[in-house]
Amino acid sequence: MLRTRIFTAVIMLSLFLAALFYLSAIFWMVLLLALTVAGSSEWSRLAKFSITYSVIYPVLTVLLGGELLFVLSETVLVDPYTPSFLWFYVASLAFWTLGVPVLLKLNRPIKNPLLLALIGWVLLLPTCLALYQLRAIAPLLLLGFMATVWNSDSAAYFTGRALGKHKLAPAISPGKNWEGVAGALIAVSVYALTWSYIVGEEAHGKLLVPLLLVLAMMGIIGDLFESMMKRHAGVKDSGSILPGHGGILDRIDALTSTLPIAILSLLFLQSEL
Repeated sequence: MLRTRIFTAVIMLSLFLAALFYLSAIFWMVLLLALTVAGSSEWSRLAKFSITYSVIYPVLTVLLGGELLFVLSETVLVDPYTPSFLWFYVASLAFWTLGVPVLLKLNRPIKNPLLLALIGWVLLLPTCLALYQLRAIAPLLLLGFMATVWNSDSAAYFTGRALGKHKLAPAISPGKNWEGVAGALIAVSVYALTWSYIVGEEAHGKLLVPLLLVLAMMGIIGDLFESMMKRHAGVKDSGSILPGHGGILDRIDALTSTLPIAILSLLFLQSEL
């Protein structure tokens, strides 16, 4: 199992890096839309939509996501820091900082199909737009933010396995513990200090440390939220498309709660320049 996970991870990372640095804008858009639609299909499973809704929801996601990406692709040609989709990112921020903590506290299944559909779009669409806009600004910047989440996840996993004694949210995700959280924050602090040292005073380098620590914490919240949804749905993984890793949502759970906040922070900082 571990060998399968490592092999799949290496393949995914290689393909992602090739796409990030070499795909043209139109094919990057197609890739993001395909991943978003795949995520919406997995969300239909977690939300326990009926067969009809499970067909309609990805179709609507194609139409909505495709239109948003097309408009964004036009606006970033004029200004990569365009605030045209600011409110999408603000809605994501509000959901993750205000809505999700309440949902995690209640830990009750959501029954309303319309609410579940809206939540799925709030998860997926701002993340898709953030991926496109961050790449338009600088591919290395997008990679840097994603590496923050990867560092956090890896450190939390290994620290938690080695030292974990105090459960973080046993009713939602029994495997997560506070020692893992501490390990994640320490690892991200080192990573952020290194990144800040490299960029120096440019691009508000001094703000990288608090920003990346916030992203690390939001990534943990994103992970917990998907764990809760899977537990309520009675499934171990959101899908099976990635051998050893589960589904698309299993791989991007922490990114859905971090990348929209990352681009929102950049837009705010740019407006202050």
